[in-house]
Amino acid sequence: MVTMETITGKDRIKTITTHYIDGAFVESHGRETMDIISPTSGKLIGRVTLGDEEDTRRAIAAAKRAFATYGRSTKEERANILRRLHNAASARLDDLTAAMVEEYGGVVQFARPIVESGVNAFLASEKALQELPLTQSWGKTTVTLEPVGVAGLITAWNANALFICLKLASAVAAGCTVVIKPSELSSLQTRVLVDALQEANLPKGLLNVVTGLGNVVGAELVRNPDVAKISFTGSVAVGQRIMSDGAATMKRVTLELGGKSPTILLDDAVLDQAIPSALVMAFLNSGQACAAGTRLLVPKNRLDAVKRGIREAMPAFTVGDPADPKTAIGPMVSQKQYERVQSYIRKGIEENAELLVGGEGHPPGFEAGYFVKPTVFVNAKNEMVIAQEEIFGPVLCVIAYDSEDEAIRIANDSKYGLHAAVLGTDLQRARRVASQIRSGRVVINGMTDDPQAPWGGFKYSGIGREYGSYGVEAFLETRAILES
Repeated sequence: MVTMETITGKDRIKTITTHYIDGAFVESHGRETMDIISPTSGKLIGRVTLGDEEDTRRAIAAAKRAFATYGRSTKEERANILRRLHNAASARLDDLTAAMVEEYGGVVQFARPIVESGVNAFLASEKALQELPLTQSWGKTTVTLEPVGVAGLITAWNANALFICLKLASAVAAGCTVVIKPSELSSLQTRVLVDALQEANLPKGLLNVVTGLGNVVGAELVRNPDVAKISFTGSVAVGQRIMSDGAATMKRVTLELGGKSPTILLDDAVLDQAIPSALVMAFLNSGQACAAGTRLLVPKNRLDAVKRGIREAMPAFTVGDPADPKTAIGPMVSQKQYERVQSYIRKGIEENAELLVGGEGHPPGFEAGYFVKPTVFVNAKNEMVIAQEEIFGPVLCVIAYDSEDEAIRIANDSKYGLHAAVLGTDLQRARRVASQIRSGRVVINGMTDDPQAPWGGFKYSGIGREYGSYGVEAFLETRAILES
């Protein structure tokens, strides 16, 4: 349950002690608690009781029981549930956005669209389901797409509502039942979302949510033989462990593991348009986004003009209260993340990259929360640590290139391959460059989205795809029936 407990005067904290299992909120068997700290103020705003292996096993058992029936559901039944989920989540858009701003520090100009994307994932999955042939026949052969079974959905903290809704929508469309382990850093957001989804009147056991640590709840999902599939968004290191540990029970996996996304600014780009666009992609979600374009590749002969353009454009990327619609960059999610970003800024200085704007420490006037200065390094080299490792903060590396071929080589010289961008006026040329980037998704002339287009990465950015029919198919397996 969620209770309000008076601390001092008007200050109050939210206390969460339950998980959602088999259609009801039940008290946690696990007793460990965690404080929820506002990244904006650094103050205590909540406390959550974390689940343990027993809570997780109860949720898995509920999902297994529900799958016996839901796994045989029709397209029409699944589509009806997806529409109910969409309607239930839509009714709480304002609350979901406010929770993301409060608990995560997501700026409202990003939080609202990201929550809307999550809510709309239910309709996108319904569309994909209606267009996906679940049965094909020829001669005396029939091939069907069957739900894989109970799915464990493990989500990250930087876009909580989107990740949960996206994975849940795909799994429900496929006929799977789920156990969700959201990030413990998103406990307040998760509770608002589950409160909303409960209004969809789902079959008991279809949706189960246990909040807890990855090495406890997540580990049980990965090793439990009654879980057939893991869909995970998070770090490379954890993704590797999921692949390794899940092999013992032949887990099917979808892994979205982050990126170090390149933005190639071609020599025919109009800088007044291209530079603001590049900065929007670099500082996406305060830099805490796997798709953030944190490597900006520019022609060497335009480097000085690019530097001037960045300085002129930076005032638009204001740091401040994430609830203010004018704020572009909010705080980091935690003290740990703040310190991580600071360490990379120091590393960039040590590597002799030129510090164009930003630098170490808090922006003036924002010492209380986990705010960092939006930082741009120029004359960076692609082999530098700041250009190779995912920082997950508002830190951009500007790298110069001599030729188009060199730009493509630099863009691909990364262990990641999730997202990329190309900026230029000649569309045919931009498309040609985009087709040579080893990345799961490439955008041309600005950040854009398509809820039916696949999302996922090459190389260390992961395995498998999400969104649209690609996401639904990730929760399906083929079965062939042949008659003699």
